[in-house]
Amino acid sequence: MVGKEIPIHTEFIKLQDLLKFANAVESGGAAKERIQAGEVSVNGEICTQRGKKLHPGDEATFCGVVYKVCHAG
Repeated sequence: MVGKEIPIHTEFIKLQDLLKFANAVESGGAAKERIQAGEVSVNGEICTQRGKKLHPGDEATFCGVVYKVCHAG
């Protein structure tokens, strides 16, 4: 699996926003569809909550890519 770090300046980032910010999907609507279809996992478990809060250290996996949330700076 390919890994990509996603630095955030806030306490958390919502799952759908992470996918958009990482350019994994084209829009919020696409993120919603993919998440609700069960195509995204968070920390190794399928997650269908698009508003799921991810904090630094959490990982989301989508299409074979692992996106790890980290502190910016």
